[in-house]
Amino acid sequence: MPTALSFLSGLLSRFTLAAAMLAIGLSWSVQAQVTAPESEPAAVNMTVDRMEAILTALDPDAERAGPAFRLTVGDVPLLVVTDARADRMRAMVPIRSAEGLSGTDLMRMMQANFDSALDARYAIAEGRVWAVFIHPLSSLRRDQLISGLGQTVNLAVSYGSLFSSGAGQFGRGDSSGEQQKLLERLQRKDEDI
Repeated sequence: MPTALSFLSGLLSRFTLAAAMLAIGLSWSVQAQVTAPESEPAAVNMTVDRMEAILTALDPDAERAGPAFRLTVGDVPLLVVTDARADRMRAMVPIRSAEGLSGTDLMRMMQANFDSALDARYAIAEGRVWAVFIHPLSSLRRDQLISGLGQTVNLAVSYGSLFSSGAGQFGRGDSSGEQQKLLERLQRKDEDI
């Protein structure tokens, strides 16, 4: 009989533990529902058609060719390509030919990719240097798209000087020191005027 009693006691203990865990889980779930912001909009998956609406709001002259777009942001030509089946998108600005790219420029691009390019990146493809923003298509949100496009344009425009997306710097990298050196060089040039 002691074995049946210990079996029932163990079962009761496990049941009590399971009930307590369930109660705690429900409590956390209810608390999360109560504290969640009510104004947060429901997530809407990005589609090529939704992207077209956003891009034409940014540039009414934007052109669509199937899954690709051509538009201008801040006088900078921007290409956006999508692949719904692969769930990817890429925004690109051509910067220059990769031929003759110096080791110093390549080093600065890699340093910037680490800390000052943020969501955009420098890349080399098809013999060209590009500023690019790459993201899964369906999970891309409107604000992320707009920010990514702006960072890509800033990265292209700042090539050869700040090498920055304009969205700040992240973590410990080399860009801050390189940007300080640029500022000091410009200040020395100003002394000659």
